[in-house]
Amino acid sequence: MSETLRFTIRYSDGGDGWVMAQVEEVPGAISQGRTRAEARENVVDALRLMLKPEPGDVPGPDRETLELPLAS
Repeated sequence: MSETLRFTIRYSDGGDGWVMAQVEEVPGAISQGRTRAEARENVVDALRLMLKPEPGDVPGPDRETLELPLAS
């Protein structure tokens, strides 16, 4: 069974030639770029950093690891 986690990226004018990109479902996942493609790449990197576990976070009796593939 293959599942996909889907996110919505909203683009807006950042002024001075910049494109802003924000993942609507994840508050704080915001970035920018000089082009839409660069803004997309940067916001995907920001999302990955936000969702990456902290060092030392290990599963225990009340925790488990959840792995979801993210398309790039």
